[in-house]
Amino acid sequence: MLSDRPIPSSPSLDADELRRYSRHLALPGVGPAGQARLKQGRVLLIGAGGLGSPAALYLAAAGVGHLGIVDDDRVEESNLQRQVLHGTANVGQPKTDSARHRLADLNPHVHVETYDTRLTSENALQILRDYDVVVDGTDNFQTRYLSNDACVLLGKPNVYGSVLRWEGQASVFAMPGGPCYRCLFREPPPPGLVPTCVEGGVLGVLPGLVGMVQATETLKLLLGHGDVLKGRLLLLDALGMRFRSIELQPDPECPACGTREIRTLMDYDEFCGTGATVEFAESDDSDGDAPLGELTPTELAERLRRGDDIDLLDVREPYEYALARLTDARLMPLGTVTDAAGSLDAGREIVVYCHHGVRSQRAVELLRARGFRRVRNLAGGIDRWSRDVDPAMPRY
Repeated sequence: MLSDRPIPSSPSLDADELRRYSRHLALPGVGPAGQARLKQGRVLLIGAGGLGSPAALYLAAAGVGHLGIVDDDRVEESNLQRQVLHGTANVGQPKTDSARHRLADLNPHVHVETYDTRLTSENALQILRDYDVVVDGTDNFQTRYLSNDACVLLGKPNVYGSVLRWEGQASVFAMPGGPCYRCLFREPPPPGLVPTCVEGGVLGVLPGLVGMVQATETLKLLLGHGDVLKGRLLLLDALGMRFRSIELQPDPECPACGTREIRTLMDYDEFCGTGATVEFAESDDSDGDAPLGELTPTELAERLRRGDDIDLLDVREPYEYALARLTDARLMPLGTVTDAAGSLDAGREIVVYCHHGVRSQRAVELLRARGFRRVRNLAGGIDRWSRDVDPAMPRY
């Protein structure tokens, strides 16, 4: 808890705040002193997406005095199904700009500080240092491990949440005497094993449920009131509408909070197996023995312009293919690759792509296991193609 912070000698709430927070002022556990504590609070939200949206809205509405938001993404139309912080008019804007304007309208008493950047090992400690609580609303393992390790090193509570399909999780990590994220997940899963929300889908309201749990835990931390999810993992099954929690214990062998082997932040892309790529080789490898490396969108575009014989294979789902696709690419969803491999010409060079390059890498591995040597993965997928080659191609 953060109850060691001194309570102001006076509530320091003006007349507008007294009206705005009147339901809090009447609430046991908050009252004028608790509201003043919220006004003093400093909370950093990592991500202004599905989880960060409801958390930011409710923390601002509750009167948390200083909100920081880290996000380097821009609002896309496909975000609006669940990222309620943004609207149609914000499509194309930096999420940090959209968030700042929306929160200022919701509560002008809250100071919103934005960081239009990706959280990295180089900037994380500096950004997190001045905040009381960190709310992890990220959707990738690299940033989850990064935020966890930074919170452990700095002694900051890490309010965790994650969602996929119909299920969600929440907990509060890195508190004194409690476990951290690495106690639960010592190592990240192999790349591609756990589908992203793009690949697996997510019910639009589910991030709202989990994000509000995160906001609730954050307010309890700032108020020093109630039992937070320290040492417990809350599991939500939205399809069956069931909540349950499991007990978590600190791992004495945890390299972050146990043995304290982790003293500095690391390369989390490399740690999670997402940083290393195989450089493009100009050789055609005509002997058929050496597998070909990855191909960047810029390199592929140049080769298509000069008329190279390339078989483009799209391993996304049909609805994604309908949204955006490369000319002359044929659809072969990942789940069908093994059975449909017989329809491919092993003598032609094959370039496989998906949304971000994860499913296509798995398809490359499946094809190589069946004897295809002249097969490459499109690095970054069609999303990177839209950024590097064709900005007019719809992103989702």
